[in-house]
Amino acid sequence: MDINEAVRFFKNLITETEDTSEVKIYKKFVNVLLQLASRDLSDEQLNGIHNALEDIVVEVKREERKQYFKKKLSEFIKYVKEQLSLISSEHYMTICMSIGMSLGMSLGMVFGLVFGSDKSNGLVFGMSFGMPIGMSIGLAIGAAMDQKAKKEGKVLSVKCD
Repeated sequence: MDINEAVRFFKNLITETEDTSEVKIYKKFVNVLLQLASRDLSDEQLNGIHNALEDIVVEVKREERKQYFKKKLSEFIKYVKEQLSLISSEHYMTICMSIGMSLGMSLGMVFGLVFGSDKSNGLVFGMSFGMPIGMSIGLAIGAAMDQKAKKEGKVLSVKCD
């Protein structure tokens, strides 16, 4: 199955169902496929995508469609990200924010213990001030890295739940 056939298939599934969460899954599939179709991909990359799409079974029982295609969407996005070296939107910002929070809280604890007059209050205040400072620094660094990846065309604007 090529990309255009897959887009038509999932658009057809959108019209067949009333379940909004199921429609979201199909729309994500269409979104990813349209983004891939708009990229300048080599023949080898296109063949890999076509092979990944061939693994998707078209005939699935109505009751099992939602879970089946949700799983297949996740697998397909993972495959595309690995094979084409793409990242999801806000990828670096999420990672850097969590690292910044951890480091900020750790450093805040150290400064709170060292410079605090009362050891327990110093620890609490150090963590309270360290975490948001570290988080904001991590957000800034992550946003800059995401912006750079976007300029390089390495961002796949979809998030997989």
